[in-house]
Amino acid sequence: MSKPAVFITGAATGIGRATALLFAAQGYHVGAFDIDEVGLSRLAADINNSGGAIYTGVLDVTNATQWPQRLAEFYAQTGRLDVLVNNAGVLRAGPFESIALSAHRSIIDVDVFGVLAGAHCAFRYLRETPGAQLVNLCSGSAIYGQPELASYAAAKSAVKSFTEALDLEWERYDIRVIAVWPMFVATEMLKGVTTGTTKLFGVRLSVDDVAAGIWAAVRKNRRSRKVHYPIGGQAKMLVMAGKYTPNRIARIMNKRFSGY
Repeated sequence: MSKPAVFITGAATGIGRATALLFAAQGYHVGAFDIDEVGLSRLAADINNSGGAIYTGVLDVTNATQWPQRLAEFYAQTGRLDVLVNNAGVLRAGPFESIALSAHRSIIDVDVFGVLAGAHCAFRYLRETPGAQLVNLCSGSAIYGQPELASYAAAKSAVKSFTEALDLEWERYDIRVIAVWPMFVATEMLKGVTTGTTKLFGVRLSVDDVAAGIWAAVRKNRRSRKVHYPIGGQAKMLVMAGKYTPNRIARIMNKRFSGY
């Protein structure tokens, strides 16, 4: 129980898997959760073979019953919850009207409700762990709504505001709430996705880049109360530009970047 503990959603592949491997290498007891049992088994084997500590479980982040069950099981193993990484997410790209309404709803359910549910159910464990942190995966798509990623951008904009509000609310409990902001990452989720902005910016980040960004953000001095952490040069540039660019100019730029 002396090991710090991290609970990661969407951990079977991609960013979640890379984050689990990195935190395990840094001495954390890793809780890895996903709907992909095969991927979790492979991750567990890799971490166990390297001498790390891991607990896995099936978790659909949209299932309000599974959240408290998985958290209670992990907390029983560790006696603490130092970091919750809300990583699980889905994405669909294309003209808004061409995507089925059920797919749009799935994006909102996973990328927004999944984050809210995780935070809500984990609060009791984060509060009991001194210096606990909640890390939400945001996106450069939240800077200004992206054509062909309309519902995904909306979901990540919601995560942005939620993170800001919750960091203010939970400061009194010594819980830090932050968002990490990668641009396009080479994952299965982005495979085959072609939009105006992916063509312009390319896919320049690896899952290891994002995992390293999450680790660096968690290690930052919390006294600054910094909330947003862009990952990679492109995201840093766009986040900075977004702070000072009038909406009219931002609209023109996004229209041009996306080919609309």
